[in-house]
Amino acid sequence: MNPQTQERGTKWLAGAGLRPTRQRVALAALLVGDGKDRHVTAESLHEASKTHGESVSLATVYNTLRAFSEVGLIREIMVDGSKSYFDTRVDDHPHFFWEDEGHLTDAPKEQLEISALPEAPEGTEISKVDVVIRLRRK
Repeated sequence: MNPQTQERGTKWLAGAGLRPTRQRVALAALLVGDGKDRHVTAESLHEASKTHGESVSLATVYNTLRAFSEVGLIREIMVDGSKSYFDTRVDDHPHFFWEDEGHLTDAPKEQLEISALPEAPEGTEISKVDVVIRLRRK
């Protein structure tokens, strides 16, 4: 990885108050080093780290993604209740899940209209609404 992507990853971590360990910086650089938004799974990020010569275990990737999510650097999007995708774009926006290929992309936010939500049960509040639109080829 080049110094610029590592520097961007380090600044991203520092902005959230996370200690920039070697492994965190490596994974952060893969996620945001080029300035583009990404949707990754732990497995796909682990493969990318191996491709770039980084020695990071899959368990470390999972733990690091959870830590990034807990401080608001990324959002976790659950698909099917068993598959987690992590999105570097943290504003509220919908997603397309491409069932045939098994990947997630952003859907146009400006085309989504939600006119009402059900009332939250007493003693609770809605914390967020995730919209995942599932697609398959005809």
